[in-house]
Amino acid sequence: MRKEVLVTGGAGFIGANFIQYLLDHTSYHITNIDSLTHSANPEALMQFSKSPYYRFYLLDLRNQDQLNEVFDRQYDVIIHFAALTDVNEKKYSPIEYYDVNVLGTMNLLEKVRQGYAGKFIYVSTGKVYGGLEEKERPSTEETVINPNNSYVESKVSGEMIVRSYINAYQIPAIITRCSNNYGPYQQKQKLIPTVILNALEEKEIPVYGDGEHVRDWIFVKDHCRAIHTVLEHGKLGEVYNISGGRERSTLDVVKLILDYMNKSHQLIRHVEDREEGDRRYALNWEKANFTLSWKPEMSFYNGLVKTIEWYTSKQLQQT
Repeated sequence: MRKEVLVTGGAGFIGANFIQYLLDHTSYHITNIDSLTHSANPEALMQFSKSPYYRFYLLDLRNQDQLNEVFDRQYDVIIHFAALTDVNEKKYSPIEYYDVNVLGTMNLLEKVRQGYAGKFIYVSTGKVYGGLEEKERPSTEETVINPNNSYVESKVSGEMIVRSYINAYQIPAIITRCSNNYGPYQQKQKLIPTVILNALEEKEIPVYGDGEHVRDWIFVKDHCRAIHTVLEHGKLGEVYNISGGRERSTLDVVKLILDYMNKSHQLIRHVEDREEGDRRYALNWEKANFTLSWKPEMSFYNGLVKTIEWYTSKQLQQT
């Protein structure tokens, strides 16, 4: 029998790539639920709709009546990507982050508790560990959690809700924490798409502060492969870090893109730094490697080239 998989937030950047990965590499039946905010990818949804193994529901996870419509069948697993994430745009109040990211998570867990799904995977963020100093080792699953903004606090709260359901109701759940993703379908306001699209039009490229903020980058397809590995082989109740192990400063990333695109570094413009911008994030992914035999495969440069070419192609199609 084909596995029945429910993906939340499957119209978003990582969720859309994950659904595409499953359609390309498995024969799962996939149900995608999404509220289609500004970060959704209509193009991806149109592409998925061609598959006989895919269906889509437009709904809000906080709405119990809407959610009930989706549970017309037993799911083997729920992969929970959906979250309010626009921390840097300051569009939302802290209450809104908790409303979506915590209440929505609890509503899904209730469905698992009621027997509608055999497993629950909560996709969290490596930012729950907080920032690192320059010479500190990358965060492991045992590192103390230290959230520093409303979005990350709401993701930590979601994790705590998952843990409470594991302990109180023996819910079969797993938590993953990932570093910065990049690749096709990412929102245009994020760093790498912004640099590519601005460079194509010879527009200025804003770089926060001195540009020496360091992030640990992972190509989104490597993340998708990791989630699939956790789905198939992850141990219930565990937390797994997922990371590319490719640490780069913002300025290094911008210059790599400009060099590949044969654009001048004169396009770079330093702007006022963000209040919530930690200097460095990095995750240790040894646990996933040792226990699940997973490791990142895409080099940062090759992944960047694939991303540049994808956005360039899409831009040319629109002109």
